[in-house]
Amino acid sequence: MLSSYLAHLAVERGLAANTLASYRRDLVRYVEHLKNRGRVTFGEIAEADVAAFLTVLREGDEGHQALVASSAARAVSAVRGLHRFALREGVSGHDPAGRVRPPRQLRRQPKAIGVEEVERLIAASGPDGAPLTLRNRALLELLYGTGARISEAVGLAVDDVDLDPGARQVRIRGKGGQTRPVPLGRCAGEALEAYLTRARPGIAAHGRGSTPGLFLNARGGRLTRQGAWEVLQAAAERAGLAGVSPHMLRHSFATHLLDGGADVRVVQELLGHASAATAQVSTPAAADRIREVYAAAHPRGRR
Repeated sequence: MLSSYLAHLAVERGLAANTLASYRRDLVRYVEHLKNRGRVTFGEIAEADVAAFLTVLREGDEGHQALVASSAARAVSAVRGLHRFALREGVSGHDPAGRVRPPRQLRRQPKAIGVEEVERLIAASGPDGAPLTLRNRALLELLYGTGARISEAVGLAVDDVDLDPGARQVRIRGKGGQTRPVPLGRCAGEALEAYLTRARPGIAAHGRGSTPGLFLNARGGRLTRQGAWEVLQAAAERAGLAGVSPHMLRHSFATHLLDGGADVRVVQELLGHASAATAQVSTPAAADRIREVYAAAHPRGRR
């Protein structure tokens, strides 16, 4: 039965080789656990046997160290899948693993860096006046100034940016293809304007044709997600900051807005977390209100 289930995972489910190897190790260990408890057929296995296996996974035994929650959860998932398969194939008349839940995994909240650290990061964009430095600064200002995901930032087009001093904003396409308007503070607006007027035309000339992408690489093509990550990491290294990630900047954006007095619902909308039923930016008056809240609460909103 174990071989049949693994073949099912490989052929019908198309599991990756590494995942399949992990499942095989987990299930071989499970079968050995059952033998030690005197279980020979699927019909003899009880819920207590599966629960005892989870306990062994978390506490360890003579031949195995205790597993962290994520690894134990993977093993339990493999066991649950095996019993569902046995039930479906008629090998077993019951599912003893159906009510055994994997261990809960603690979600690690990303840390927010302080405003002074953000300023050090942005100031470390690169050599003053260089075209790529202007691009890097605009990218970092936008990531922190809008809370955009790195994939959203590199997916922006020039036409998504409105630098009208009275209503600076960027239209970000988020998950599900939904677009959300996010205000641009003075710092981000000025950095983008400097990049668009003084750097991007020259960078674009290195390419083989025009691209609508906002952020370009040194060859004139659209900057990739990996390229944007490298820009951030290089700036963080120059600034003496360790462990800075795009998601950390996004979390810092939200944290600093809340610290500045912004309503949590406004922050959710700016991050793209608000549902269509609760979004409040559909009217000009609501958009103006969000812009005012942003300008007052974001550390780089006005100055």
